[in-house]
Amino acid sequence: MGEIRPRCIIIVHVKNRSAILALVAAGSLWGVTVALSKLSLGWLDPSWLTSLRFLVAAPILAAIGRRGLRRALTPRILASGTIGYGAVVLLQNVGIDHTSVSHGAIIVGALPVVVALVAAALGTGRARALVWVGYAVALVGVVLVAKGGGGGATTSGDMLVFASVVLSGAFIAIQPNLLRGRDAAAVTAVQFAAAELVSLPVALLGSPLPHGPATPGPAVAFIALALVGTILPFWLFAYGQARVAPEFAGAFVNLEPLVGAVVGWVAFANPVGVWQIVGALTVIAGILISLRPPEVAFGLPRLQRAIVAALDGARRP
Repeated sequence: MGEIRPRCIIIVHVKNRSAILALVAAGSLWGVTVALSKLSLGWLDPSWLTSLRFLVAAPILAAIGRRGLRRALTPRILASGTIGYGAVVLLQNVGIDHTSVSHGAIIVGALPVVVALVAAALGTGRARALVWVGYAVALVGVVLVAKGGGGGATTSGDMLVFASVVLSGAFIAIQPNLLRGRDAAAVTAVQFAAAELVSLPVALLGSPLPHGPATPGPAVAFIALALVGTILPFWLFAYGQARVAPEFAGAFVNLEPLVGAVVGWVAFANPVGVWQIVGALTVIAGILISLRPPEVAFGLPRLQRAIVAALDGARRP
């Protein structure tokens, strides 16, 4: 019996490894979408950017997950897509258009805390004290990174981004139940289609049909946003969510403002200083603290097991 437990632990770790890699990739790709969205907004307004983004992505994901579409086509999944993707991305696009990068980064950095709070309220998750410490450390890092952002922030823009964060936090908390026993690509495709049904009427009522871009740059940015910034990260995040706790998955969202800031520093020549570098390292430290397994936290359980083993050995003749 003593040999079975280590094998189980190894199996769990292997399963979590693929989920962690998927979540890391998703969070990193989302960081690139901030810059791609900014470039695309030079051609499309926020509502059309949201609608066309899902219009391109949904059929491709549906083709990938076609075998699981029947199980994914449920009222709950459709409803979750209208709010978790349609409303969230629409609010976020409008907010980004009316606030600064620094304010947006700070607000998005609060998403893991929102996820943990919603999961605790719903009874689907219970974050350990060490996880909350990691969240706090990462949030401090996000604030330091965001100090290098530009101006142009408005209260209305900040509130719209925050509203998207709250809705996204609730969506991430309930998503594992929707994914259970279903194909992640199929579920995401159905949710994208539902998001399109919400965002298209908003775009049609809010503004005329978009014309072709004046230069190819915004069009290239939009194609990259729809393919690399939408299909891959949402699919990978759904894959990871189906295999870990909600608050665990939420920790990786902190990669979005971090990668977004790095892209701004490298590709857009945004100013970077010592505090931004310290902040980036702090975000990484916070994520690592949040992911630290309870059995190795501070080494106490290992010490307890060693003491118990020593006592058992002493009792034997």
